[in-house]
Amino acid sequence: MTDYTNLNLAIDGHIATVTLNNPPAHTWTMDSLPALKQLVTDLNANDEVYALIIHGDGEKFFSAGADLNNFSDGDKGRAISMAIAFGEAFEALSAYRGVSIAVINGYAMGGGLECALACDIRIAEAHAQMALPETGVGLLPCAGGTQNLPMLVGEGWAKRMILCGERVDAETALRIGLVEEVVDKGAGLQAAQALAKKAAKQSPVAVSYSKALIQAARYNPPAQNLIHEREAFVKLFDTEDQREGVQAFLEKRQPTWQNKCPRLY
Repeated sequence: MTDYTNLNLAIDGHIATVTLNNPPAHTWTMDSLPALKQLVTDLNANDEVYALIIHGDGEKFFSAGADLNNFSDGDKGRAISMAIAFGEAFEALSAYRGVSIAVINGYAMGGGLECALACDIRIAEAHAQMALPETGVGLLPCAGGTQNLPMLVGEGWAKRMILCGERVDAETALRIGLVEEVVDKGAGLQAAQALAKKAAKQSPVAVSYSKALIQAARYNPPAQNLIHEREAFVKLFDTEDQREGVQAFLEKRQPTWQNKCPRLY
């Protein structure tokens, strides 16, 4: 198995679990960001993996984002390299063809929260704390935070968190739509695994197409997406999984997915 810097990968059946492991705060580096991009690329090529869970090792941090020591000397070249690395890693995560679930099991700050925002679903443990505090140190979120956060919580709360540096706890995050579920401390991974097992029962090709269409609603007008929706529906009839899914339902059995189909776009 490939060695991914500061990322521990375990695959159990159709579910991949990635543990962020750069103690003490699981900060991202110029080595771990390309490693995440490569890891997602490898999972996309693995027809047996349908879902991805990401969590931080231990119980204190999901991820504290970038190490500010990288920016202490004002080196603009390093800033460019880090911004590109963050963007490429989390855009790859967002485009992962399966279902991605972030377990926010502690502090998720800056680039740590942006990693969770790049996932499809977020589960927070009760003690979790979330923030995008970059403007407080003269920076701004550069890994999708200014775009992904308002899609989830609306412009007002996005401005509170980014412009005012407001930190939110798990219950507030649930109330404003930043996370989809809150569980007890230490129960996040179990909850994510249960959800991932539900996702793994769906047709992975249909999930991939549906996810692409849902996310396209962020950028394209509805009239265009409605056409793509119908095209994708018809395109599924070129796959073995469409036939298998319908036959399995009619025969009252569990389907056996092949997960082989070109990407929608």
